[in-house]
Amino acid sequence: MPTIQDIENAYERIRPFIHRTSVLTNASLNESSGAELFFKCENFQKAGSFKIRGATNTVLQLTQKELDCGIATASSGNHGAALSMAVRNRGGKTKVVMPNNTPKIKVDNVERNGGEIIWCEPAQKSRELVLKELLAETGAVLVHPYNDDRIIAGQGTAALELLEDYPDLDTIVSPVSGGGLLSGTLCSSKEMKKEILVYGAEPAEADDAYRSLQLGEIQVNQTTNTICDGLRAQIGSVTFPIIKEKVDGIIIVTENEIINSMRMIWERMKIIIEPSSTITLAAILKRKELFKGQKVGLILSGGNVDLTKLPF
Repeated sequence: MPTIQDIENAYERIRPFIHRTSVLTNASLNESSGAELFFKCENFQKAGSFKIRGATNTVLQLTQKELDCGIATASSGNHGAALSMAVRNRGGKTKVVMPNNTPKIKVDNVERNGGEIIWCEPAQKSRELVLKELLAETGAVLVHPYNDDRIIAGQGTAALELLEDYPDLDTIVSPVSGGGLLSGTLCSSKEMKKEILVYGAEPAEADDAYRSLQLGEIQVNQTTNTICDGLRAQIGSVTFPIIKEKVDGIIIVTENEIINSMRMIWERMKIIIEPSSTITLAAILKRKELFKGQKVGLILSGGNVDLTKLPF
């Protein structure tokens, strides 16, 4: 489990390669939620999402020998693009196993940053099988999208920045998929401010983290039929114990709640975010009683959304 020192070291390591992203507020959304909301805008981040943080932290710690072997990963898009950028910055090459139903903007983002795509079926088993075969055939070095302490430490720098800018926050809400962002957020924020509450937000259509927490052991997704294409991954064996120990709860939201919140942010804040980001606001609006009167940080995880296929 990464320590606060690991996360601070990660931040110093990656600072030249990332943006310190803006934190926005909106009076209308404050009124709608009954809380004071602070949006950490990782949609403005390099490669369009928070993923550049963990990817850069990991790639900068690879040896030249590892880099020369080539780098491989599996991704629904954002990690693949971020990793491709981070590896290219060191002169290396990346192969990315991606589902064949990935939004075009994320496919283009991977390719634009120098990644080579290997297609798989949109199912966890297919992703794992194709990746396993790729690693065996090429001898490439795996950089996992979330099940890696180096990735987790890098993702934890988003909450580090947020709490440095707004140390009086009562609560932080983070999306949860494989768990890299949420576990990194927990590792940084719970050490920086002992009394802070941290919640995960998860789609009802891909609720493995919620059910895993309820049952005390990792459960598989029964479905991944969610508009949140970035939140379809399986909770990780490294991330789940951190979440189980530290999280204050995971809030499940429906597809309609996600879409409605996405539209609210687009219309009222005038910024482009993807559905996986808007789930944090959806969780707050669904459980207003948890957040009433509080200062709440929301991590808007990314902005890579297909503008030709908006859900509203």
